[in-house]
Amino acid sequence: MNIAIIGGGAAGMMAAIKALENGNDVTIYEKNDRPGKKLYITGKGRCNITNDASRDEFFDNVLGNNKFLYSAFNAFSNQDMIDFIEGLGCPVKVERGGRVFPVSDKSSDVIKALRNRLQELGCNFKFNSDVKEIIPCNEGFDIVTDNDRTSYEKVVITTGGNSYPITGSNGDGYEILKKLGHSITDIKPALVPMNSSDYFIKDLQGLTLKNVRLSMVVDGKQKYEEMGEMLFTHFGISGPLVLSASSVLAHVKEYKTVKCIIDLKPALSVEQLDERLIREFKEGNLKNINNVIPNLYPHSLCPVMLRLSNLDPFKKCNVISKEERQRLVNVTKNFEIKIDSVRDWDEAIITKGGVNLKEINPKTMESKIVPGLYLAGEVIDLDAFTGGFNLQIAWSTGYLAGMSL
Repeated sequence: MNIAIIGGGAAGMMAAIKALENGNDVTIYEKNDRPGKKLYITGKGRCNITNDASRDEFFDNVLGNNKFLYSAFNAFSNQDMIDFIEGLGCPVKVERGGRVFPVSDKSSDVIKALRNRLQELGCNFKFNSDVKEIIPCNEGFDIVTDNDRTSYEKVVITTGGNSYPITGSNGDGYEILKKLGHSITDIKPALVPMNSSDYFIKDLQGLTLKNVRLSMVVDGKQKYEEMGEMLFTHFGISGPLVLSASSVLAHVKEYKTVKCIIDLKPALSVEQLDERLIREFKEGNLKNINNVIPNLYPHSLCPVMLRLSNLDPFKKCNVISKEERQRLVNVTKNFEIKIDSVRDWDEAIITKGGVNLKEINPKTMESKIVPGLYLAGEVIDLDAFTGGFNLQIAWSTGYLAGMSL
C-alpha cells in the first residue's frame, strides 16, 4: 500500500516505521530539511524520551481524555518504547521522576536511531515540503504542495500542534483537517511559563527554589498542588511545577483570577517553623534580623520576605515580637504570586486541544469522518504533564496508526 505521512516528528516517524515493517511503501512529507526538529529541543536538548511510570501512574499524568489512549498505550507502552529505542542502539537511563533520557544526553542520538531505522526500511522523504491541501479522491488522496501533486492510498497526519512554531508546528495541520470536515477543540499554550507583575519578580530573577510546594488557586479554588522545583524569571515564574500548573490552567474554560501560593518550607509545620525562628532569633540576639534570616532563605529572597512580612530589616532579633514572627511564618508558608497570564506559543512545550477525539477511532487512530485518513501525536486533543508523557502519547498513537494501516 502507498502511504503518505504528513509531518516527520515523533508520531510521524513512529507511524512510518511500523507501516514500513508491515510491508507498505511510505513517504514522509516534512516542511523542514530534516525529521524530528522539535525532538532536538525536548528535555532541554537531551530528549526526555518517555517516563518509566507504571500504567496507572502514566494515565494519572494525562490531563483529561485519558481513556482514549488505552488502545494505543496497550499496543505500544512506555516500556515498549524503552525496549524499542535501545534495540536501535540508543541506550537509555532513568532519572528523577521516572524521566527517561538517552545515556549520551543527546537528543540527536534518538533522532539518528529513528532515522537510521527509517532509511534501513526504505522510507521516502520529501523534505522542505509544505503540504497545502489533502484532497480525497476515488482511489485515496492527493497530496498537494507548492511543487507537486501526488496520489496515495492512505494518509497519516502528524503535523503537531501550535507550540514552538519555529520548529514547523505552527497549527497549519488544523486548517487542513478543518477542510476535510474535522472540528478542532479550543487550543491553548500548555506546559508554558507564567507572567506576573508582582513588584518582587525582577528582584528574584534567576532564583531557583527546590523542594517547595506550589498550589495554584483559580477564582478562589485550588486546582493544582505539587512538590518540586520552580524558578523566577524576568517576566514571572517557570520550572517544572509552574509548567505543570499551566497545563491544568489550560483545561479551565474561563477564569478571572489566578495565583500561585508557594510553601517555602513544606517539611516544617507552622509550629515547627515558629520554633525554628525562635531558635534563630535567640542565637542572633543583638544582630539585625536581615543578618540572621539568610540562615533560612536564599540571599535574594531575604529582603522580599522582610518586606512582605512588614518587618524592619534593622530590627534586633531579641525584640522581634510574636506577632512579627507569625507574619514571617505566614509568608513562608504562603508566599503568594499573582498570575497575570501565561506566555505565548513560542515558549509553550505542547498544545492543549486539537482534533476532537470523538471524530477518531481510538482502536485504530482512523478518522471517523474521512475513511483512510489517520491522525496521531500532538495534532489530536491529548496532553499530559511534563516528564516524558507527551512524547509517549506521540509514540503510542503513531505506532497504533502505523500498525492499523
